[in-house]
Amino acid sequence: MVRVKRGNVARKRRNKILKLAKGFCGAQSSIFRIANQQVIKSLVYSYIGRKEKKRIFRQLWIIRINAATRQYNLNYSRFIHNLKRAKILLNRKMLSQLAILDPTAFSNIVEVTR
Repeated sequence: MVRVKRGNVARKRRNKILKLAKGFCGAQSSIFRIANQQVIKSLVYSYIGRKEKKRIFRQLWIIRINAATRQYNLNYSRFIHNLKRAKILLNRKMLSQLAILDPTAFSNIVEVTR
C-alpha cells in the first residue's frame, strides 16, 4: 500500500479554522486547538443569535405599537383584538413603521378599529 502524506490537507484544514478565528483575543486566534474550540462555540452563538434576532424585533415592534396606541387611550392588546375583528391584515412590522413614519395613517387605522 502507498503511503499517504497529509501535510497539505492538514495545513489547509487548520488555516481554514484559523481564518475563522481571526479577531479573537490571545491564543484563541493563533493556537489551532484553542481556536477550533472557540470557532465551534462562536458558530453555535451565531446560530442562536439568528433565532433570537426575530424575537427581539417582534418585541420592538410590539413596544412601538403599544406606545403609539396609548396616545389614543388604547392599549396594545385591545388594538390588536380590534384589528382582528375589523379584518385588517397588517403585520406588526408594518404597523410599527406606520406609527413612526406616517402617524396620520396610523390614526386612521385606530379610528377604523374603534
